[in-house]
Amino acid sequence: MARKYEVGEELTGNVTGIQPYGAFVALDEETQGLVHISEITYGFVKDINEFLTIGQEVRVKILEVNDEAGKISLSIRALQEEPPAIRKDNRPRKSLQDRVNERDADGFNSLKDKLQGWIEKSGQ
Repeated sequence: MARKYEVGEELTGNVTGIQPYGAFVALDEETQGLVHISEITYGFVKDINEFLTIGQEVRVKILEVNDEAGKISLSIRALQEEPPAIRKDNRPRKSLQDRVNERDADGFNSLKDKLQGWIEKSGQ
């Protein structure tokens, strides 16, 4: 490596190669890192070629530096704003926790009532 790179650094590099699993980005004359396919953008990436081309200049963030192996893990996605979770009908998604009403005793009580019967049956 021509210079010491640190985790968290944001740099500009050029795409030097594309493989099914990721894209190689040159950080300087002697150093390149890998942007894994999962770090290209938010959402599913089937074909990296739909997002990147060889020679393209990209902004990347360093996720990991392995000096012993001489490998640098990069991310383009880490510099993007995370999109809101939107459903197909354009309404925001609610997490399971948001949908559970913990004060609704009926759902929890029915299990509580059945539990005792299950315990009794298992002992027979």
